[in-house]
Formats: sequence, C-alpha cells, structure tokens
Amino acid sequence: MQVRENIVDLLTNGQLLERYRFDRNGLMFLQQLLGPRIQPATHRHNSLSAMEKILLTLRFLATGGIQLNDADIHNVSQSTVSKVINEVTQQLSSQRFVNRFIKFPTTIQELDVQVEHFHGIARFPRVVGLIDGTHVRIKAPSEDEAVYVNRKGFHSINVQIVIDAFDKITNIVARWPGSVHDSRILNNSGLRQMFADGHIPFRGRYHILGDSGYACSEWLLTPYLNPQPGSQSAYNRSLKITRAKVERGIGQLKRRWGVLHGEVRMKPERVCRIIISCAVLHNICKDLNIPIPDDYPVIQEDDQNDDNNNMDAGVAQNGLRYRDQIANTYF
Repeated sequence: MQVRENIVDLLTNGQLLERYRFDRNGLMFLQQLLGPRIQPATHRHNSLSAMEKILLTLRFLATGGIQLNDADIHNVSQSTVSKVINEVTQQLSSQRFVNRFIKFPTTIQELDVQVEHFHGIARFPRVVGLIDGTHVRIKAPSEDEAVYVNRKGFHSINVQIVIDAFDKITNIVARWPGSVHDSRILNNSGLRQMFADGHIPFRGRYHILGDSGYACSEWLLTPYLNPQPGSQSAYNRSLKITRAKVERGIGQLKRRWGVLHGEVRMKPERVCRIIISCAVLHNICKDLNIPIPDDYPVIQEDDQNDDNNNMDAGVAQNGLRYRDQIANTYF
C-alpha cells in the first residue's frame, strides 16, 4: 500500500501558497465546499481523500505542468491525476458553484458600489464592469480543428470575461472556439440578455466598457476610433485608463493559474471546464484575501481586437448617439 504524506501539515502557509495558490485556511474552505461531493465512498484500496484530490487539482492548475510530474509529487499514477482533475473541475465549473461565486451585480446598491469605485480610477461615469476577450491556447483538437484557429494562427478557446472594480470576475463565457469574434460571443451571452431584458437598468444609469471590437450601445460604451480634440479625446483617455483594469485582471487570473498561460493539452470541453474552474477559484481567493505569490511574473494581456461587430444597425446608431451624449455631458 502506498503511503502518502499529509502535505497540508508538512508545508508552511507560504509554501502552500506557492505550490497550490491557497493557504491553509483557504484549503480548509475548499475542503468544506467540495468535500461532500468528491469524498470517496470507501477508503478501500487507499482511496484519495477529498483534500488530496483538491491538492492534486490545484497543483495542476497552478503550474500547468505535466500530469506525470504531479503524479510523482503526490505518489499516485498519471491516470489517477487525470481522473481527479476531471472530477474536481466538473464540480467547480458546475452551475451550483458558478452561480455562487461568479455574479454580476444586479441590485441598485451593488451597482452603485461599482460606479463609485470605477469613477475613482479616471472619472468615467456610471461604470459597473469592464469586458474583454482572452484566448487560452489548446492542442489541435481531432474534430472541427479549423474553427479553433484564431487570427494569431494558434488553436484556442476565446473566453469572454467581465471584471469588476475589485478585480473579481462577474461574468465569464468559455465555450467558443478561437475563430469566433468577441462581439458574437457577447451577442449570444446571458450578459447581453440581462441588459436587453431590463434586469440591469441602463440608458443613463449603468454601462460596461469595451474596446472597439464590440459595437457601441446604450449599455456598452466603446472608444472613438478617430476622436476629435476636446470631449471625445478626453472620453477616450478616461475609458482607456479605466479599461486597463480588465487587462490587469485577466493577467492576474493567468498569473495565479499558470495552466491558462500555456497550451492546455486536453479536449476543448475539458479545457472549458478548467477555465471556468480557474475563474471560480480566482474569486474565492479574492473573497478570502489570498494573495498571488510575489515572485510570479506579471502577465500582460494585449489588446488586439479589430473594429468589427454583429450588432444590427439600429442598435449601433443608438449606441453612437448615446456615446456622444456621455462625452458631451461628462467630458
């Protein structure tokens, strides 16, 4: 029978954070959260405990390393690592946990807190979120390979992310191949539906900020492509400074979970679960004030969207008029 050491007791908080991105208290929280769903039904055959499964998964997500290495570290087989990662990420990416930890603000009180903090960055009014797309590299899939090739020429999942004023993820969509444009992902998302159905008040009340890859609308404001001196240029400066936060936020996510920064060698559907799991874990770390280790490199997201969208002309024209109103009123 294999003997596995109790890693949580052996390592210091700093060592746990470096290797697993969670400190001891954070690991206890995850055990309480996930334990009832991943605890083995029996301890025969030296079954892995819930904590051991959590540690195996966190180690893989943190380093993006080869599963065989993780297997050696934790004294299990590579096939066991693969099964455990699949089991734990299925739970973390389930609607139960996504709905609990990734939530867009909907009450007036929640929205106004966002407005206040975003306004303090560069005085842009009525902002409640920042949207951007990011690509997670994957190995070439055996099916529909071509649709996963993005415009940079590598295979990826194109992920839509909304960051709030506290660097938490309030919306994420991770199910589209790399060739799909950001605007199409948004147009088919629940986020757009929330605004379209009136669950989030807009038209002068609240909006999110995006880049020129999105269509300007009354709830999603984008930069002027050729700003005139004066209010339009001031508007663009404020928007750019404020939107830098979403690039830093996505960088934090990939810095914390190194698996997202390299090529994930799994089938696309499993990669999507891993992406969502990393987002859930990122927000849990934010809730528990768990820092990112200082010695990990800062990952900067590059902003390379083009000016293309799929919005209908009527919506776009209303958005352009609304953008002018914001620029002329506040800048």
